[in-house]
Amino acid sequence: MSARPAAGTGEDPGAAAARLTGRPVTRQRPLSATLTEVTLDGGRTVMVKRGDGPGAVRAEAAGLRWLATADAVRVPAVHGHDRHWLVTGQVPVGRPSARAAARLGRDLAALHTVGAPAFGAPPPDGPTDAYIGLAPMRNVPGTDWPHWYAEHRVLPYLRRAVDDGTVGRGEAELIERACDRLPELAGPAEPPARLHGDLWNGNVLWGTDGQAWLIDPAAHGGHRETDLAMLHLFGCPHLDRVLEGYQEVAPLAAGWADRVGLHQLFPLLVHTVLFGRGYAGQALTVARTALAR
Repeated sequence: MSARPAAGTGEDPGAAAARLTGRPVTRQRPLSATLTEVTLDGGRTVMVKRGDGPGAVRAEAAGLRWLATADAVRVPAVHGHDRHWLVTGQVPVGRPSARAAARLGRDLAALHTVGAPAFGAPPPDGPTDAYIGLAPMRNVPGTDWPHWYAEHRVLPYLRRAVDDGTVGRGEAELIERACDRLPELAGPAEPPARLHGDLWNGNVLWGTDGQAWLIDPAAHGGHRETDLAMLHLFGCPHLDRVLEGYQEVAPLAAGWADRVGLHQLFPLLVHTVLFGRGYAGQALTVARTALAR
């Protein structure tokens, strides 16, 4: 099966890989509409991803490099990119293990501890207008997490969900009231952490090398509990071991488990915008629970 050229580029993934790596291509195998496995001359296999949104490739490449410079978590190497195409290393996928999960927890703690210049800080060379999945995400720096989180991570998606008719205005007021209470519910102040930013289970690859690898970041400076809340939201194999490993390196502040839902408001509303009403119900449940505390 041959890969089709990306709209407006005149190139297929193999041609893009050859141009960006300087190596001839011997084989290409489409995995999805935007992702292709490409074998280069000499036997190396790379992943070629097409980014459709303005700045999407730049944001992902900058995020991968920013995570890599922390020397903590494992991420695929960036072999080349331009406006439309991103070429990264391939991660041979194996099976999850408790040992790899504990190591992932320790590595995540180390990543977060490296820190970021501010909440909302983009990676160096990363754009302000980035993405989380297919949804736009603005990286606007702030110094106060509760207010920054409400203004730049919760309310923009809530407003869009209201405009789309997915969330009613009365329902939106419930979530807005929960945001108003964030300063008292957010727990002890934390310094900005270096986040993967979109840490759901699908972005954790369990390599044949016995290690967990992270892909597709929406990297930015944020609260470290947000990454962990995403792992809770969509499930992660051996999550208990991930948390044990994390706590060994950087113990979480008291009451962190009660704050998981607050940190999930962001991804839940992103999913409401992208996928519809089902996720709105979960966000409203989180807001009601917060208001009852």
